[in-house]
Amino acid sequence: MNNPFLEAYNTPFDVPPFDQISTDHYMPALEKAIEQARGQIDQIVNNPETPTFENTIEEMEASGELMEKVTSVLFNLNSAETNDALQAVARDASPMLSEFDNEIKTNAKLWSRIKEVYHNKSSFNLNEEQEMLLDKTYKSFIRSGADLQGEQKERYKEVAIELARLSLEFGENLLAETNGFVMYVDKEEDLKGLPKDVISRAAKTAKDKGQEGKWAFTLQAPSYMPFMEYAENRTLREQLYKAFMSKALKGDERDNQEIVKKLAMLRAEKASLLGFNTYAEYVLEERMAEKPGKVEEFLNDLLERALPKAKEEVVELREFMKELGVEHELQRWDWAYYSEKLRKKKYDVDDELTKPYFKLENVISGVFQTAEKLFDISFKRNHQIPIYHPDVEAYEVLDSNGEVTAIFFADFFPREGKRGGAWMTSYRDQRVTKSGEKVIPLVSIVCNFTPSSEEAPSLLKFDEVNTLFHEFGHALHGMLADTTYASLSGTHVYWDFVELPSQIMENWCYEKECLDLFAKHYETGEAIPQEYVQRLKNSAIYHEAYATVRQISFGLLDMNWHNITFEQAGTIEDVMAVENAAFAPTDLFPAVPNTNMSVQFGHIFGGGYAAGYYSYKWAEVLDADAFSVFKKNGVFDKKTADSFKNNILSKGGTKHPMELYKSFRGQEPTPEALLERAGLKN
Repeated sequence: MNNPFLEAYNTPFDVPPFDQISTDHYMPALEKAIEQARGQIDQIVNNPETPTFENTIEEMEASGELMEKVTSVLFNLNSAETNDALQAVARDASPMLSEFDNEIKTNAKLWSRIKEVYHNKSSFNLNEEQEMLLDKTYKSFIRSGADLQGEQKERYKEVAIELARLSLEFGENLLAETNGFVMYVDKEEDLKGLPKDVISRAAKTAKDKGQEGKWAFTLQAPSYMPFMEYAENRTLREQLYKAFMSKALKGDERDNQEIVKKLAMLRAEKASLLGFNTYAEYVLEERMAEKPGKVEEFLNDLLERALPKAKEEVVELREFMKELGVEHELQRWDWAYYSEKLRKKKYDVDDELTKPYFKLENVISGVFQTAEKLFDISFKRNHQIPIYHPDVEAYEVLDSNGEVTAIFFADFFPREGKRGGAWMTSYRDQRVTKSGEKVIPLVSIVCNFTPSSEEAPSLLKFDEVNTLFHEFGHALHGMLADTTYASLSGTHVYWDFVELPSQIMENWCYEKECLDLFAKHYETGEAIPQEYVQRLKNSAIYHEAYATVRQISFGLLDMNWHNITFEQAGTIEDVMAVENAAFAPTDLFPAVPNTNMSVQFGHIFGGGYAAGYYSYKWAEVLDADAFSVFKKNGVFDKKTADSFKNNILSKGGTKHPMELYKSFRGQEPTPEALLERAGLKN
């Protein structure tokens, strides 16, 4: 059979021909890709010439193109548009890829060539980017066990394969648990407090599931979040909360507790094999934070500033409940509900007031216009570009000369084959070929926004507007990349730096100058009033201390799982005990039995944030400090925007992130701007 992966795509901009790719194509293409990549590595190893940067490091960088072609589609679709068959392919592919990666990293002849180039690098007259590629390649081999011998080398290989398998299984269990729960409501009185569009979508969901006449609520964010914020029925809020927080914790085949313990132990063992005390030490060697002690100091310093204020916020909410005549204790399933009511009272702003100004299509236009004003790019919808689902939209990204510089995919709505949350990804990274041709990136953002209903178009909550700007910031990092090597392009940077471009973009959501570009009432066309913008700004720090403590608690939980020795990891019996110890300094509520965060903490056990969750707060320090320059010079100041584009967005991982940041800012970041923005400054 014809296999699209093994032929020229013949599509606009060489975008994957999604409509022609079937599940049967992946494995034959992957087997061919591994065979081809193996041949390319053999050519490098058997080259009789003296090892040089060009014939070893650059040739390695150029190898495996077909493998990247296949795996980028496979694993991206396994997150955004999966099914049982595709999950099975991903399960089979994952150990194959781990095994091949280990085969390369443990190739003694290849390692010998890399070492020779590395130790003679002063003789090659390398530029900064070439030197960074060489250093990164050398370190990646060291960090992947290239210097291990005998039994240790074999054990390292086994650990790597098992880690890949377990991470995949963790994610599959979590997705199945999320999709496997539905709460049906059959009495209209139980819907009191819910916005009309939420009720309408719940009726449609029930109808789609063969329960017409009822209302269905799920654990998908657009269903779960508004129910927790607006539903007056406390019993149903409690039921939904407990269902959400008990995902993958039921002692059945989808329970993640054993997987979490195994992942923690295997990661600690991997670190130990490589000479590190803990997995956190291993990870942080390649981060701005550098050491676990620095991360813990950073989190605890923030906690010291935020916890007293967070406790005040909880007390204030309890007092507010008393004012309302509420006699029961404040529990976790009450927080969002009463918090939203108090926000409305204090700032006279809620999602129902602002949503009419945030029609999805207008917000997309707004984020495009923001990018155009800042970075001289524009977006043009192209219906000829292949897409993987009818909901997906494809755009050409044009530079100031009208040249296509990237392709952008937008995938906004939840569906059963898509995991929860929001993320940016890439189907192809920007690079320059040996012949000097620039290969443009294919960048995608995937979200789970409130879809349209029969009564209203898709109207976004303000935090969804923030999410869109956030993920678009990541996308800009990919789309504006201007490097030679794909592995140093776009978001291929230290994890605690990668959130800077995304988090800084959120700041524009609070600026009237930006909102005036797109925040117009979907029925009247009226621009969002200045008064509403001010209320949004005022309410932006509402319960910011509570939110900060919550983020810190996740960072501490992450460190509790990963800043432990192999011996300590082997003694862990109870997932709950590890979690309780991590959360103890940050707990503001009584514990809820049979609920657990670790077993559903996809960022650290199914994604790439192990020993790195702190980076969200770390990047907030960077983004607040960086945005203070825009605030000083003007939020659309061209000189500042050009500097941010040229020193940060376009440079990818070609320099150490602190050097890039200082090139833009003129100094290292300080936390003052963040503390001021969050209302935490003493």
